[in-house]
Amino acid sequence: MPTESEFRDLFRSSAAELSSSTLDAASVIRRSKRRRVPQQLAVGGLGTLAIAGIGVGSVSVLQSFMPGANTAGSAVGPMRSDGEGSSSSDGPLTDQGIKRAPANRINLCGAAVADVAPAASGLVLTPDFPASALADGRPVAGTVTLTNTGTETIRGTTAASPAITVSADGTVLWHSNGPMIMMAAVVDLAPGASMQYQASFTPVRCEPADDLAEGFRADLPALPAGDYRVSAAIDLSREASTPGGSSELVVGPTQTITLR
Repeated sequence: MPTESEFRDLFRSSAAELSSSTLDAASVIRRSKRRRVPQQLAVGGLGTLAIAGIGVGSVSVLQSFMPGANTAGSAVGPMRSDGEGSSSSDGPLTDQGIKRAPANRINLCGAAVADVAPAASGLVLTPDFPASALADGRPVAGTVTLTNTGTETIRGTTAASPAITVSADGTVLWHSNGPMIMMAAVVDLAPGASMQYQASFTPVRCEPADDLAEGFRADLPALPAGDYRVSAAIDLSREASTPGGSSELVVGPTQTITLR
């Protein structure tokens, strides 16, 4: 049986082991906390990156819907030197689903004549007005011919009359304006076929401010005698079965008109 002295030694040894065990536990806790701190920071960093990613995406989306945002392939109306431009928010859709300026807004008073690419379908719009007219500011009547120079039959609808532009030295002097006739012309043109529209223009000069009203002023000054260029444009809304996009802007060659 152990003596009293042996019991004291055993007690001191057990106490030392217990103390050592307690210190080890505290050390383990401290090490565990140190390990968790970097993990929490890492998770926090990932959360920041995720929010930043959403933010960047949101900015990109917002920019794509902001007026004036540059979009590849977009077709819009011309900008005037004063910063005013035609709005394409209510215009026809291009083949890429982007809205563009309608035919009667591609050329604005005092702006440069728009450079429009020929229609991909092969449709061509050709004005046919008298070679000369009086420089008295009165309307001049004529016709415009829509011809299918492509290889596919084109079906769809257009406005009852094309938009006409009068220009000189590359600057728009007058263009079709005012309320549109709410009628549609049916287009069904085989390759080589054509159809005609009745049209007219007024040999007067409009100003940028006139484009801000629903129609031009009645007292626009008559154009002086000289040579002018007359062009036509029209929007074609295709049938679903017609190859190509849902809408197409059709233009063609200009005609020289002499006012005397």
